[in-house]
Amino acid sequence: MMTDPIADMLTRIRNAVRIERPQIEMPFSKVKCGVAEVLKREGYIWDWRQVESQPANRLQIDLKYGHNGERVIGHIKRISRPGCRVYRRSTNLRPVLNGLGISVISTSRGVISDREARQRKLGGEVLCEVW
Repeated sequence: MMTDPIADMLTRIRNAVRIERPQIEMPFSKVKCGVAEVLKREGYIWDWRQVESQPANRLQIDLKYGHNGERVIGHIKRISRPGCRVYRRSTNLRPVLNGLGISVISTSRGVISDREARQRKLGGEVLCEVW
């Protein structure tokens, strides 16, 4: 049994980016799907899809690299952990790296980026930071 599936997802992405792998697969969940959708909307990955398989569905992510193979995801860091949850109001959400990165926030309206959370005036749990 896995205690922190979001940390597992981020570690798989971090390791795949480090060895320049084009795709990764992991067990599917709705929260992971939301994180992948935020990364796609913000331009950090090409696409994601749900792959039907037995005994459980899988999430497949197509990673994105620059023209010369440079990494689009430089750092990806888990903020809120099972042992220490981090919640922020929309007024306390600060831009990551002066706007060059994003925070992924789990709100009552779903998983969104920190920019969207500030626009919609929504707070929530800070899942991770990407830059």
